[in-house]
Amino acid sequence: MDKHAFRRNPLAAVLAATLGLAGAQAAQAADPLPVRGPLHAAPADAQGAAARIIVRYKDGTAAAGDRNAKLAAATAALGRAGLASATARGAAAPQVGYVRRLGTGADLLRVSGKLTPAQLERVRAEIAADPAVKSASIDRLKQPLLVPNDPYYAAYQWHYSNAAGGVNAQPAWDKAQGEGVVVAILDTGILPGHPDIAVNKLEGYDFITDTFVSRRPTDARVPGALDYGDWNPVAGECYAGSPARDSSWHGSHVSGTVAENTNNAVGMAGLAYKATVLPVRVLGRCGGYTSDIADAIIWASGGHVDGVPDNANPAEVINMSLGGGGSCDDETQAAIDGAVSRGTTVVVAAGNDADDAANYSPASCNNVISVGATRINGGIASYSNYGAKVDLSAPGGGGSVDGNPGGYVWQLGYTGATTPTSGSYSYYGMAGTSMASPHVAATVALVQGALAAAGSAPLTPAAVEALLKQTARPFPVAPPANKPIGSGIVDANAAVEKALTPPCDPGSGDCAPDATPLTNKVVIGGQSGGDQLFSFQASAGQVLSVLTYGGSGDVSLYVSLGKEPTTTSFDAKSTRTGNSETVRITAPKAGIYYIRLLGNPSYTNVSVVARQ
Repeated sequence: MDKHAFRRNPLAAVLAATLGLAGAQAAQAADPLPVRGPLHAAPADAQGAAARIIVRYKDGTAAAGDRNAKLAAATAALGRAGLASATARGAAAPQVGYVRRLGTGADLLRVSGKLTPAQLERVRAEIAADPAVKSASIDRLKQPLLVPNDPYYAAYQWHYSNAAGGVNAQPAWDKAQGEGVVVAILDTGILPGHPDIAVNKLEGYDFITDTFVSRRPTDARVPGALDYGDWNPVAGECYAGSPARDSSWHGSHVSGTVAENTNNAVGMAGLAYKATVLPVRVLGRCGGYTSDIADAIIWASGGHVDGVPDNANPAEVINMSLGGGGSCDDETQAAIDGAVSRGTTVVVAAGNDADDAANYSPASCNNVISVGATRINGGIASYSNYGAKVDLSAPGGGGSVDGNPGGYVWQLGYTGATTPTSGSYSYYGMAGTSMASPHVAATVALVQGALAAAGSAPLTPAAVEALLKQTARPFPVAPPANKPIGSGIVDANAAVEKALTPPCDPGSGDCAPDATPLTNKVVIGGQSGGDQLFSFQASAGQVLSVLTYGGSGDVSLYVSLGKEPTTTSFDAKSTRTGNSETVRITAPKAGIYYIRLLGNPSYTNVSVVARQ
């Protein structure tokens, strides 16, 4: 956009940067309660004194009830894995022994000898391939969950662990820390000298092409992403009525949520603390231009931008805690579409105007995960944008209504009011959807990193979005019906667990439908496509109503208890022309009802809600 229009419509993220700063600056001002030293999680390949495998056999097979048959089948699996004979160094060939039957009905087998993780996995896979076997898994060592020894973690960072408002980080850290995943932070840049900045960070790039905005001496784009400060010394210099304001150090705070140095006995913790941060500076004085942001999206995701060396470390995830008024423009959408086509998941803040996110960009763009903000109690933050474009939510802080520290998201920062040489490194609280978005971006990094460590392919951006929606935690405090903020609060542990769970064998008969859960009376908007499945945990007796409405196209609604409904097998249906459908079950049973939205042939921006 041109500078004149730009100054009239500053990017919302820049305004959001100041939300909640008053009274929330000094995490250093009062020492939190002491914390114990960390008890580290065992590595994923920890085996103990012997390798052990848990095997579940199919009912009716010989192995299901005969110990000798179990041992014979497992011994044969050793042979198929190439481990039936003595090793080259003369060690005895591994042997299979029976340990015990578990309370779950599975059997525990022990494999003697010191197997490498790869050898043990081969044995497990061969056992699992036996037609008599329902499932086989390695009996891994577990340890108490990691509790970071960062001194401000326990007292301030509720957004990771609070049962109502947090993202359930600690159990996720037992499985993943984001290692090997590149997360691009398109923001004000970072303060690379902060003692608690991400350990793994790339040099990044400064994409701002206007000296007024960048405060650099030329309009040329340059390597590095140093935050020069985004202060506005004169009221009205950005747009009519704009206030004078200090520098926000917004990008450093956001990058801290993604990957602040963790378990280093300094400051605070990051959610995907072993991920690699790629800082890309697109915001400066008064904000940042759409043209620069679009180029940065392309470059960060591995695309080519003239005049800039190609990015040798394309990001698997882009976080944009920024936005401006107006629906998604063509250039931003094209850049996002290109990033997604290259396999990059794009996460954006919904905006802080207590308005419909459809009126803001990039929150209203397609192919993004748009994130609303919740308070420490799990309810909607008063400032959060909402609507059908919001996919899910994360902690953004409620501000002063929830006090200090509970009203703010806490990460690294800086005391300087202007330049990066005007103060000292610090920590402080901020509130906004700018703070919510990086919780989701970091969760994506945890998921993709966990899959890579397990030897699995990364998820596509569409699959990532579906996973996060399906595993989101229901809102403890339901948002108002006219202000939906997605499927729930992002749950880092549930997302990682589901990503690592092997696909269910349809032949087993035990596969639950893969459905997005609905929370009672919480509207999920923006549903588009041809066929989607939802689930709802119903109580007995009280009337259950399922409704769809809004958008365009034609949708039909099918509902069944305990199984996926089809067009020929269902408990109830509504198939009126258009998208206004209602199913009413007057005497529901306790259990999971599955809800299918089927297009005739498609639908766009439909809202769905279950009420009981």
